[in-house]
Amino acid sequence: MYEAKSKEIVLRRVREALAKSAPFLPPTPDFSSPLHSAPSEELSVEFAQLFIANSGLFLYCESEEDFFDQLYVFKREQNIENLFVWEPNLQHILYHAGIAINEGEENFIADAESAGLTTCEALIARTGSILVSSANAGGRRLGIYPATHLVVARASQLVPDIKDGLQLLKERHKENFPSMVSLVSGPSRTADIEKTLVLGAHGPKLLVLFLIDDLAQ
Repeated sequence: MYEAKSKEIVLRRVREALAKSAPFLPPTPDFSSPLHSAPSEELSVEFAQLFIANSGLFLYCESEEDFFDQLYVFKREQNIENLFVWEPNLQHILYHAGIAINEGEENFIADAESAGLTTCEALIARTGSILVSSANAGGRRLGIYPATHLVVARASQLVPDIKDGLQLLKERHKENFPSMVSLVSGPSRTADIEKTLVLGAHGPKLLVLFLIDDLAQ
């Protein structure tokens, strides 16, 4: 008897609610509008702030010559014995700049004194991430195995959001789209063991970006 009475009360309330006029409905969301607001500052400033917040090391270079100088100093200060560079264009300019590098893959060593220098596809300002792919000669290994991953990029590679970087990638490679595309946001890290943050667990302990300002020239 009690259960039947309770059921009737619930049904009566439902009927009463349905008899009333519908409440004010909010406007339908515009799903075509951007999810995130436009960057409020220069892309380079927004990117640098988020990149540093992700534990990356950001080095601004006024020119290509400034990049050579800073790379030379960084290599010496960090005691990098083996700087691996597999991209022909990078090899060429570093050779003429007098910076010692390891060109061949046959002598590849992934230890604490090694570093890999690569380029990238784009820089994502909204997340402070580096968009990389397997399309360049560095492949999948050079940005993962060495303890230090160095990236050289230009300010003209900055884009506002991830979709802009992927669109740039699509236009650049067309039908030869890379088999691996990834966003690198700071050095490798994990907190699986006792919730303690450990850097370099699954990749480089240090991520360094040399940003060459090619827009002011």
